[in-house]
Amino acid sequence: MSGVRVLVGTRKGAFILTSDGKRKKWKISGPHFAGWEIYHMNGSPADPNRLYASQSSGWFGQIVQRSNDGGETWEPVGNNFAYDGVPGTHLWYDGTQHPWEFKRVWRFEPSLRDPDTVYAGVEDAALFRSSDGGMTWQELPGLRETKGHLWQPGAGGMCLHTIILDPNNQNRIFVAISAAGAFRSNDGGKTWQPINKGLKSGELPDPDAEVGHCVHNIAMHPSNSNILFMQKHWDVNRSDDGGDSWHEVSGNLPSDFGFPIAVHAHEPDTIYVVPIKSDSEHFPPDGKLRVYRSRSGGNEWEALTKGLPQSDCYVNVLRSALAVDALDSCGIYFGTTGGQIYASSDSGDSWTAIARDLPAVLSVEVQTLK
Repeated sequence: MSGVRVLVGTRKGAFILTSDGKRKKWKISGPHFAGWEIYHMNGSPADPNRLYASQSSGWFGQIVQRSNDGGETWEPVGNNFAYDGVPGTHLWYDGTQHPWEFKRVWRFEPSLRDPDTVYAGVEDAALFRSSDGGMTWQELPGLRETKGHLWQPGAGGMCLHTIILDPNNQNRIFVAISAAGAFRSNDGGKTWQPINKGLKSGELPDPDAEVGHCVHNIAMHPSNSNILFMQKHWDVNRSDDGGDSWHEVSGNLPSDFGFPIAVHAHEPDTIYVVPIKSDSEHFPPDGKLRVYRSRSGGNEWEALTKGLPQSDCYVNVLRSALAVDALDSCGIYFGTTGGQIYASSDSGDSWTAIARDLPAVLSVEVQTLK
């Protein structure tokens, strides 16, 4: 029987929620690494029992944890993230240059084909790859050579938070970096180009700036990898040409500010966002927690409210805390900074809290198990 495994990273540990294909009853294991911040946890599509978790702390720095049995046991692997060559500098908040400094792993993206190959997006923004199951890491330096000296941190730091591997072209990779923008490689990560044409960012003096756009998250159309959807600092955008150009599809959203974006597994024009009020008020408009769904690829949005708190709710949903499963009908999951995990097994029509009172949720990933 098919099932679902939900991987949750929080401020104080990792939790794993499992259910069968009906998604009615859930088993919660954890906290794993209790007390430690788990920024992200993700599983290999090639071997679902191979999991990677990003554990970090102010005392011991970055620790990469790996499991080969679906999260029952873990072992630390390689933690050396050394920038290639002489790292140089990037812009700082005050406009001066600042040395590149590794701080933490924001995202793991395992290869679609090889469980020993995994990509890591880090802060300060760079992309690393391991080909030995996380034991050693090598930077793909061509990314930072793409005007990296002009990249500048956003409010949450200068993080590489989004990595998308094209299922139809193993040489094509998309990444996104806060306050720097989106980038694409067509040669497996050797060289990169900015893909930010058409984005509108009022905070940039140059409306045609190649870099500097504050991209919060990108999702890929499940059956056409040339179609991408983006939640940016102030709007939602769509590209129909692999990121070469973008156009806004915020439409009737109550707020165009938010962090996560996801695409339905079987309805490629059905997308989901979770608007919050503004970049200073990181909570839902009017205290009503609502997921918004578009079934036309953007512009026209409907509020999904059944089962979600519709008064006095002031939580946030972070950029990596929304995910979908591949069952029929599609399941949607998100975690809040208030420690709830909400799930919908009917494509968003109704929602149930499958976990409550966890530490603040930083990330949610979903594995559909056969």
